[in-house]
Parts: sequence; structure tokens; C-alpha cells
Amino acid sequence: MGAGVAALAFSPYVNAEKLMEGPLFQNPVRPQGPQGMPPLKYAEKEVYSGPDVIIRQIDEHTWEGNGHLMANETIYIIEGRDKAILLDAGTKIDDLDKIVAGITSKPVILIATHVHPDHTGSAINYFPEIWINAADTVNVPQFMAGYKGKINYLEDGQVFDLGGRRIEVIFTPGHTPGSATFFEMEGDRKWGYSGDAFGSGNLLLTTNFSTLLATTTRIEAYMKRHGIEKMYPGHYMGANPETLQRISDLKKMSAEMIEGTRKGDTNGQAMMGLNGRIRDYGVNVSYRDPDGLK
Repeated sequence: MGAGVAALAFSPYVNAEKLMEGPLFQNPVRPQGPQGMPPLKYAEKEVYSGPDVIIRQIDEHTWEGNGHLMANETIYIIEGRDKAILLDAGTKIDDLDKIVAGITSKPVILIATHVHPDHTGSAINYFPEIWINAADTVNVPQFMAGYKGKINYLEDGQVFDLGGRRIEVIFTPGHTPGSATFFEMEGDRKWGYSGDAFGSGNLLLTTNFSTLLATTTRIEAYMKRHGIEKMYPGHYMGANPETLQRISDLKKMSAEMIEGTRKGDTNGQAMMGLNGRIRDYGVNVSYRDPDGLK
């Protein structure tokens, strides 16, 4: 099951509870690649394996964890000297707070890249607070209705100082109105964490191409200015980081769709209202025709 299928399942236009009863949730024991391909391979060392998540170590103070309900939905643990960030909470990871405490002893700040239930699933209830972009509150009634904790709102350009490690928040709307990306501020880590903002190879554009064009234009410039080499995505499969080239390609595709020089395929079966599709440069973009052409 590829990232695109998984991400499609969690558009704000479907019933998530019904999806969790369906075939997309027939869980393999280990993460698998797209249908017909062998199991995925990760360069990162595995440090924890449980029934709901496998965690691998990126470096001494950074980890990524993969669930197996929605195309290797990915969480990240980012540790500083004084605090740590848990970025996203997967679809359903029992005792995630205890699992994270086994990785880092630092106080943990829970942040969501966006409000979809493969990122803000049941495990958010283990944490007393969560940070989201206020623009995604439109999705809270459907996907976070049962959350009893405090919801804090991110600001564009906000910096989380973890102690010797600073993480900057950059709003990257497109996939959802409130998608956000998180970048390292200094040191040797020239990367970011982008959730589903750029699709992990299959972008579901629930807004429109003008929004995506603005986002990719901004992030292209940001990556060049700060020497960002890659962004770890929301469905990390070991070899699919988001690169500057991916951002530039999405920018070009967006401009062409707005100008009318590129045409999408609207003859396929529509899912969740995303009835248009374009594919180029190794990435698929699903959008709503005609509203997404703005």
C-alpha cells in the first residue's frame, strides 16, 4: 500500500471510523512497500519494535517511528538538552507516551504537522497539550473531537528552543489549510520535517494550486537560503525524503496548472472529491476540479 492510498484515506472528506474498519487497516507485522514490491529498507538503526510502531534512530538525538496502519505513517522524536518534541502521533499507537519516555527522558512537547488522524490519532490522548496550526481547526471537530487536552496554536516563524537545538515553524498550506513544516535552525542537521505538506510522493491537495504555488515558492527560497538538504516526510519509507528538486518540480507543476499549460486527468474515479490528477517528475498530485485550479 503506497503513501498516496494511505493519505487519500484520511482526507477531511471521508469518515475515518469507517475506514478503520476497512481493508486499508489489515495490518502487516512489518512495514511493506507499495503493492508488488519487497519490504521497505531503512538505513536507520532500529531501536524499538512494538505492535504499533517501529522506531529507528536518525542520529544521537533524533528518531523516526513508523506505524503500519496508513502507509508507514511517521512520527519523529527531536531531542534537545532540556526538552524534546514529539512530532505527530500516528494513527493508533498504544502507550505512545511510555514508548517515547523510553527513548528520551526530557519533557515532551507534542506537535502535529496537520490535523489528519494518521498524524493526530488516538495516542494524542496520552498528552495533556498539543500544538497545531489554527488554520487546521476546521478539521478538529471531525478528527480530534475526543481530545480533552489543551490545544495550543503555532505561529509562523515560531522557534522551539529545546536547549542547544532550535526548531523553526514555517506554515506550508496546501495539503491542508494548516499544514506546517519544521526546520532545524543551526548545526549539522540541514533538514526539516514536512508531514504531508509535499505528499511523500503522492500529494493530496485539499486546497488549490495557488496555495501550493505560494508554499513551494517560499520553501524553495528557504531551502536555498539555509542550505536545507532534505525534509523527512509524514510517510517515511527509507528512501523518499522531500528534496529541493521535489519542491521546485511541484512549484513548476502548480504554475502550469494555474496558467492552463498543463492539463489534469479528470476521467478517473473521484475519491473524496479529489477528481483531478497530474503526475510528473515522480510525484502524483490529486486535486479538486475545478475548485483546485484557482
